[in-house]
Amino acid sequence: MTHPHVCRHTYCSNQARAGMNPKTLQYLMGHSDIGVTLNTYTHLKYDAAKDEVLKMTGSR
Repeated sequence: MTHPHVCRHTYCSNQARAGMNPKTLQYLMGHSDIGVTLNTYTHLKYDAAKDEVLKMTGSR
């Protein structure tokens, strides 16, 4: 069963993936600790990491 709280994780992950400043995202999520925002609520997959590496190398 999916709980409505999952929407917070999805929102946080989507905003991080879109490039939102982590401190802004922390504020919007209402977290006092950036670690909660980045380590608990943000879920990025392999494709996100691959895209970032490609951007850094200029391959994209």
